Amino acid sequence: MARRQTLSPPLLPGYTYVRPLGSGGFADVFLFQQNMPRRLVAVKVLLSKVQDDASARALAAEADIMAALSSHPSILTVYEASVSSDGRPYMVMEYCPTSLTNRYRNEKIPVGEVLSIGIKTASAVEAAHRAGLLHRDIKPSNILVTSFGYPVLSDFGVASAVSAGDTETIAMSPPWSAPEVVEHRSTGSVATEVWALAATVYTLLAQRSPFDLPGPGRADEHALKARIAKAKYTPTGRTDVPRELEGVLEGGMRRIPGDRYPSAAVFGQALQWVEQSLGLPVTPMEIPTDEWAQASTIAPTDDAPRGPTRSTVPVESQRLRRGPETSSRAGTGTMRNARANRVGRGVVAGAIVGGIALLGVVVGVVVSVMG
Repeated sequence: MARRQTLSPPLLPGYTYVRPLGSGGFADVFLFQQNMPRRLVAVKVLLSKVQDDASARALAAEADIMAALSSHPSILTVYEASVSSDGRPYMVMEYCPTSLTNRYRNEKIPVGEVLSIGIKTASAVEAAHRAGLLHRDIKPSNILVTSFGYPVLSDFGVASAVSAGDTETIAMSPPWSAPEVVEHRSTGSVATEVWALAATVYTLLAQRSPFDLPGPGRADEHALKARIAKAKYTPTGRTDVPRELEGVLEGGMRRIPGDRYPSAAVFGQALQWVEQSLGLPVTPMEIPTDEWAQASTIAPTDDAPRGPTRSTVPVESQRLRRGPETSSRAGTGTMRNARANRVGRGVVAGAIVGGIALLGVVVGVVVSVMG
């Protein structure tokens, strides 16, 4: 199937277009330079215009989710979201030069580094869960690497509420999806996220997804889903991967959801235990507090598409306003008082001047008498 070409980039005030970064089924991503402050940013632009209310709402929801979660060090930062002059919704995000897909396909990532990436990603997923959200598309290509080499979870475009239950949309990247997802028995849960986390860590180690096979049948998605449904764990095949780590991965990808680790946090703690057993420095779990989770929970909003708005600041009018219970103008008394004050000040000033003049006359008389 031929790869779709990216559409032309939008004209965005305050940004200068640099080059395309990639394209997907619903959006294109471009590299722009923000003019103030000056920095490179990634701009995700929907293919459809704002008249497609569903697409506009989807991008707005993704921006809201990422904005609420981006204070977490392992979640991509979003800077802005709006609608371009040609009607396409867009989102401005932190620019990350690469993703983990580029790395695992081209090099064997050290076990210690994979463990650290897995713990940080588990922390990010746990943060989303505590804020009441499921990512629903955890995989290596959605873990980007910042300019400082730090892994961050991205692409919350198909996220949903943890408590929402089944929805009409099934988000699925089969190589990293749990059996209940590929069999359309679930659209996502904490258990399916734990599976995806384990499958992602496995992929970084084995340089292939857990149920992928070498050879001509590799591209057969039906056969892949059948192997996932059986959930028979196959070791990574790396001699430097300890049995303890193989056991942790197997525990995250068990066929029955209730048999997996109960949360992303517990899965991350299991990876920490492997670090300890290998004598490696333990990567901290960045688990948010309950106060953070409450502040990051997305408040429900109306379904109306959002776009640019004119910023306003309420200012107390200096003009007279009619009072609510009288036909007279509110503030009339204040004006009368002001006039009285001005008249009073004039009278006082006149009296002072007159007094000074009188005093001069008296002094003149006294001087003439004495003379």
